[in-house]
Amino acid sequence: MYQLEEKIWFWLLLILPVMAIVFLWTLFWKKSVQKKFGNTRAVKRLSPNQSVFKSVLKFCTLTLAIGSFIVALVNPKIGTKLETIKREGVDIVFAIDVSKSMLAEDVAPNRLEKSKQLVTQIINNLTSDRVGIIAYAGKAFPQLPITTDYGTAKLFLQSMNTDMLSSQGTAIDEAIQLSRNYFDDEEQTNRVLVIISDGEDHNDLSEEVAETASEEGIKIYTIGVGSEKGGPIPLKRNGVVMSYKKDKNGETVITKLNTETLKLIAAEAKGEYIDGNTTAAVVEQLRDILNKMDKKEFEAKEFAEYKDQFQWFLGIGLFFLILDILFLERKTAWLKRLNLFNENL
Repeated sequence: MYQLEEKIWFWLLLILPVMAIVFLWTLFWKKSVQKKFGNTRAVKRLSPNQSVFKSVLKFCTLTLAIGSFIVALVNPKIGTKLETIKREGVDIVFAIDVSKSMLAEDVAPNRLEKSKQLVTQIINNLTSDRVGIIAYAGKAFPQLPITTDYGTAKLFLQSMNTDMLSSQGTAIDEAIQLSRNYFDDEEQTNRVLVIISDGEDHNDLSEEVAETASEEGIKIYTIGVGSEKGGPIPLKRNGVVMSYKKDKNGETVITKLNTETLKLIAAEAKGEYIDGNTTAAVVEQLRDILNKMDKKEFEAKEFAEYKDQFQWFLGIGLFFLILDILFLERKTAWLKRLNLFNENL
């Protein structure tokens, strides 16, 4: 396992293609000037020791030296030891509604993006808890199993969209059923399921399944995203609104936040309903809830004792820099005798 300490220095690598362009332009410029001065054969006779190959070789060694120095500035580190780290935390599964109604823009930028922002900020405020992600619409789909890798969790989160599940609707009951497979310890008491939804188009099984989950020790917290006034569902092409979703009668569908459903589900599972319109308030409220819970101790293997590796790249850079200084742009006697590149022809 490795780490990159100062990634910002990678931007300096942009210098290398600029150097290559300048070097090639200089070569072509010299060629054109030589042609104006006289024919190629006469120029070679006047400067028989000039070597294009040596010039290219010098440039390559200089480029490698600079590239090595830049990597040394980044300071890559390698984990030399795999250790078992004990942590205490809560297992949290986020079930995110990806049905078409989540495209409504009654909250900015839309309900789904708002949900993803909420989960991202919640994850940013976690320390040693484990997280999992479920996507659901008409069906539920496991997006990410329980993990302590918050970076991966946020990466999977950002890839979620309303096209990932073909069956539409809001089958909250299936999301709850699927979440029960995420918790691997039957004696664990700190199981948390966070459902983010507008609560629309659910079926009647949600409350019943929530009660069953509660009996297994799963607490369900629901976060409502959207407004009770509601809004139309835009149909976009290349980011441009072409029209709005209509019902069988040709009327524009107005989707509204159904708080009652979400409150009932939370109540059945001994949880709480949280208004999701204000991100900071949601994060603070959920953080207070998690802090009051008993923490479960679990083990995770992590690389420890990361050691700096910059000195290797510094040494390589110095080696190529010395080579660049030693190389002359003129032909050497042994190279002239070998004539590897047919420069005398």
